[in-house]
Amino acid sequence: MCPCRTICRIETPLCTFCFILLSAWWVIYRSDTGIGHALAKYLDSLGFVVFAGVLNKDGPGAEELRRTCSQRLCVLQLDITNATQVKEAYLKVSEKVQNAGLWGVVNNAGILGFPADGELLPMSIYRHCMEVNFFGAVEVSKTFLPLLRKSQGRLVNISSMAGGIPLPMYAAYGASKAALSMFSGVMRQELSKWGIKVAAIHPSGFRTGIQGTSEQWDKQEKELLENLPADTRQTYGEEYFLGLRKYLLDMPSHCAPDLSPVLDAVLHALLARRPQGLYTPGKGAYIPFCIFCYFPLWFYDFFISKMLSAGPVPRKLRTSRDEGRNL
Repeated sequence: MCPCRTICRIETPLCTFCFILLSAWWVIYRSDTGIGHALAKYLDSLGFVVFAGVLNKDGPGAEELRRTCSQRLCVLQLDITNATQVKEAYLKVSEKVQNAGLWGVVNNAGILGFPADGELLPMSIYRHCMEVNFFGAVEVSKTFLPLLRKSQGRLVNISSMAGGIPLPMYAAYGASKAALSMFSGVMRQELSKWGIKVAAIHPSGFRTGIQGTSEQWDKQEKELLENLPADTRQTYGEEYFLGLRKYLLDMPSHCAPDLSPVLDAVLHALLARRPQGLYTPGKGAYIPFCIFCYFPLWFYDFFISKMLSAGPVPRKLRTSRDEGRNL
């Protein structure tokens, strides 16, 4: 039986509801713990035909999907920053769904980069975040829209809490996710005339492994330090950069291990008759968003500064404070 009938009691003559494309860069950041990996398994368990786009179709994450999921799931080689691979994936999916169309496209691909002050980040991190988190999702969305139009289906973009509100140390990541959120809003308005519904998901902190591995941190930190002017590096001090590394190490302990709120939000966006335009799954996701929208900006900045007051302090500021105490 079509999963749309068993879950939401939607009566349809065709099983267009079964076909879901999921684009994700699982193999970059521990595919065994990411949202994309969990979502592919979840949708497959509900009976959907899932086209799972991965960065490396021969990688461990893709192999685990083949081993643990049903034969309905199809793993696609899909580097979303590669226009040729996106087009090839479109042709493969089109051949499979034929005239039925595609019910859902879920853009989940994302990279974090190295969390640090926007002043410190090299331009390469800004560009890489935009390429994956924004331009890649736009490329996939535009390419697969003809199949969504056939079924009057759903486009779901997984953005971030950092894409809806400004958060320190997420200048590159937050800017790219904010661009994705704005794109989702515009597409929601423009595609409504075709019967296509669009939703953005803004999860709070979940344990997905997006922060990467220590080897990746070493590479990104080295690139960061090599591109810093000497006076800027002196102003912040070595202790500050050690504090940033500690922030990355501590990040998982502040994130929720249960991904079910995000999975439930995506499922609702895919199947509800009237899906929300914006979902904020996870503890603490909605409160900062409301404060940012309805309170003066000085109050929001004060609120965030108190939340993050335990962060590292640049050497220059520590020295100034020490001198002030000695006066």
